[in-house]
Amino acid sequence: MDVGVGLPNAVPGTEGRLVVEWARRADRGPFASVGFLDRVRYDSFDPFAALAAAAAVTERVRLVTMVVIAPIRNTAVLAKQAASVHALSGGRLTLGLALGARHEDYHAVGLDPRGRGRRFSDQLAALRDAWEARRTVPGSSPDGGPEVLVGGWGGQAFARVARFADGYVHGGGPPGAFARAASQALAAWADFGRPGRPLLFGQAYFALGDEAAGADYLRDYYAFTGPFAEKVAAGNLTSPRAIRDFLRGYEEAGCDHLVLLPTVADPAQVDRLADILA
Repeated sequence: MDVGVGLPNAVPGTEGRLVVEWARRADRGPFASVGFLDRVRYDSFDPFAALAAAAAVTERVRLVTMVVIAPIRNTAVLAKQAASVHALSGGRLTLGLALGARHEDYHAVGLDPRGRGRRFSDQLAALRDAWEARRTVPGSSPDGGPEVLVGGWGGQAFARVARFADGYVHGGGPPGAFARAASQALAAWADFGRPGRPLLFGQAYFALGDEAAGADYLRDYYAFTGPFAEKVAAGNLTSPRAIRDFLRGYEEAGCDHLVLLPTVADPAQVDRLADILA
């Protein structure tokens, strides 16, 4: 299983220089990727701006969105942004896409969240067409565009993985929850007649040595879920043992690539996590 580390682009109050420093340190470490979150109505950096900054200071790690909220974006612009980052990074983008669970992000851009599922399916087909036909994308962008992951829950999400994507990205939780979702993604893939198997990505949150600040962030970030936010905060990985056990559980559950997302912005977190992986 490959392991990546998220950048703190969605941790409130993070300075831009710290996002860039995280990327530099991650590229020097044992990580396979750097991950990015996407919010509109929140104190956060736009993921495509952060992707471009990270691409400029890294050479090795993949750039993974965990996830971009596709339906709030114009499809042609999204295709161009993704292809541009893919070209600028030398073909290192893995584009995770999903509906997004927060209606406030839709309202912030003047869109009604109703009907977003149908819009998302249409976008997935259009993105691949744009990349393969090379419409609106830079000439240096690798043919076929970036790898695409689709996230979400339920039958429609897994059907989108099978029809349009290269893999599935899980939204977080214990290894058992990942295993159940992964089995549905694999079944949908087989039912659709796709050869091979989809890539299976997972994610988790961590804060080493700053448990209280990390928990406060998760309570705020997931406040829209009500009491469930406390459960998310309780799942924050805050010790070397917790991280090792979590990694082992996800690897046994069949995860191909796990991205550990930070809940505090101190770049020393990258070095501490690297020591654990080593």
